[in-house]
Amino acid sequence: MSTLVKTQFAPKHFNGFFGKDLFNELYNPVFSGSVPAVNVLEGVEGFKIEVAAPGLGKADFKLNLDKNQLTISASKEQNVTENENEKYTRREFKYASFQRTFTLPNTVDGEKIGATYADGILTVSLPKREEAKDKPAREIEIA
Repeated sequence: MSTLVKTQFAPKHFNGFFGKDLFNELYNPVFSGSVPAVNVLEGVEGFKIEVAAPGLGKADFKLNLDKNQLTISASKEQNVTENENEKYTRREFKYASFQRTFTLPNTVDGEKIGATYADGILTVSLPKREEAKDKPAREIEIA
């Protein structure tokens, strides 16, 4: 049963104070327990993997290449600051992690893989080897 359905039947005062917060369940800037969405694009020069991971920083990611297996992983723990004058009625720690592994084609040049992170998107560039790039058609001269 979804959180929305459970929330509709809970008493109003009980719902927001002790129960699940619908807003936090639906809008969590750091993914929780799921794998972020991924786009894979192919161009003339190579491939590009885009990972939607808002709320993370560049330091939260790890990229590993083992033979032709590219593993993208991330983990983040959100800490709650403590105040000595307050007691917690409810305290939730958010810890999120994911791991995705991609099998790369032999056409990818593993030595030139690069990555950037901006605006919640991790972009991994996978350039093709020179010999794997499409060459324009040409006429062959007969000797």
